[in-house]
Amino acid sequence: MFTQLFKAPMRSVAVAATALGLLATPACAQQPPVTQAVPVTENGQRLLDPNDTVFLMLDHQAGLMQIVNDIDQTQLRRNVAAKGMVAEFFNIPVIASTSVPTGPNGPLIAEVMENAPSANVINRSGPINAWDDPRIRAAVEATGRKTVVISGILTSVCVAFPAIEMAQEGYHVIAVIDASGDYSDLASQTTIARLQQAGVIVESTFSVLSQVHDTWDEENTPVMAEAYSLVTPEYGAVIESFIAHSQSSN
Repeated sequence: MFTQLFKAPMRSVAVAATALGLLATPACAQQPPVTQAVPVTENGQRLLDPNDTVFLMLDHQAGLMQIVNDIDQTQLRRNVAAKGMVAEFFNIPVIASTSVPTGPNGPLIAEVMENAPSANVINRSGPINAWDDPRIRAAVEATGRKTVVISGILTSVCVAFPAIEMAQEGYHVIAVIDASGDYSDLASQTTIARLQQAGVIVESTFSVLSQVHDTWDEENTPVMAEAYSLVTPEYGAVIESFIAHSQSSN
């Protein structure tokens, strides 16, 4: 959708972020740009370096989706799709895994491979903790990357177990909570507390995508507009109104 929209002739539509500028008051527009001399760090390092990042997507399976109650299932699917889309565009390795996909947990949901067709899919027949599977360890290690963005179903098991162990082993682990799901709000909140105590960074999909994105340019604008709009449909309205305004000005 957004790829087609951004192909329309636009004199000044270099970046979609300008849409927000259209809404700014004159007083805001007169403010000097904010510069950050020292990069923000967590655990002594940058928030997220796309060149040092791998996406680990665990047990996003059709059967397990049925017991997710802490987030709307449609939105969960959209967040997973957005993550895969952005990873594919920015050449971030995606390692996906399922737990006994021929059993009640079901197959991998379509949103993973539709948006990240380059993903390395590893089907597990035994270990509940994906980090106990030597093939997944080998796949992560083969990337040479130390930042692991992890999401999955259930958050309290499929995300928490490997995330905590990976953090203990020195990886910079980011758990994407709204691209994950659990059977209750209480289970999710308890798991968030446990992850934070273990040194795992807890993030939202939109935040992770923004850190990967880093800066607007004409090449990444369509895919990022699409991804952000999947996570937050209201953002799609911002983009559409901006494009309509730009086209009417030409």
